[in-house]
Amino acid sequence: MSPAHLRVQGLAAGYGGFLVLRDLSLEAAPGLTVILGPNGAGKTTLLKALAGLIARTGDVLLDGEPLPPLNASAAVRRGLSLVPEGRQLFAQMTVSENLELGGWLSTKAERTERLQQAFADFPKLRERAQQLAGTMSGGEQQMVAVARAMMSAPRLLLLDEPSLGLAPRMVDELLAIARRIADAGTTVLMVEQNVRKALAVADRGYVLERGALVASGPAAELARSSAVREAYLGPQAAANP
Repeated sequence: MSPAHLRVQGLAAGYGGFLVLRDLSLEAAPGLTVILGPNGAGKTTLLKALAGLIARTGDVLLDGEPLPPLNASAAVRRGLSLVPEGRQLFAQMTVSENLELGGWLSTKAERTERLQQAFADFPKLRERAQQLAGTMSGGEQQMVAVARAMMSAPRLLLLDEPSLGLAPRMVDELLAIARRIADAGTTVLMVEQNVRKALAVADRGYVLERGALVASGPAAELARSSAVREAYLGPQAAANP
């Protein structure tokens, strides 16, 4: 199965009549694309709109075919999976039970096979298979959330702030996992506030401010951009590329 290609044209979305995003156009080609920007820029709103969790207008094409708005089940069936900000695991269920819920549209045989694949991809989780998710560290819970999303065998994985609140070593590990997923053939669209580390693992990037895109390009070019460096990495980084 080939990696997904997402194209977004003229997207608008928000809450209760208040538009957060206006006339947004971008694409996520096979590989890893990162969306950068400050708090309140509309990054999470974008992922929710793409995943069918909130209303949107505009064109969202997955491999050239429209993705219906406000229809999360249809999005999952088309191969899209979202790891939301804050993980949103079932704290009183075990790691295995949380993972199996990620394959709810799959057959029992597929779930069994994918569960074993998840444990192969995330060896730490095999060791914790019967542990309650709510008793795990933040980094371990984030691994469960990513593994749960992979249980639906997605072709397009949306990651919302995977490094939020994690220790630096765990941030590196989670971003390396995102890169590995992309290299294995799943297109990844990731929202991330850790600009330096996100650009280091991404292929392409977009910078979102106040609901509008203000910069885009190959990740390496964005990392060298003086405007991006000054705004997100600090004046000293801009002066010393």
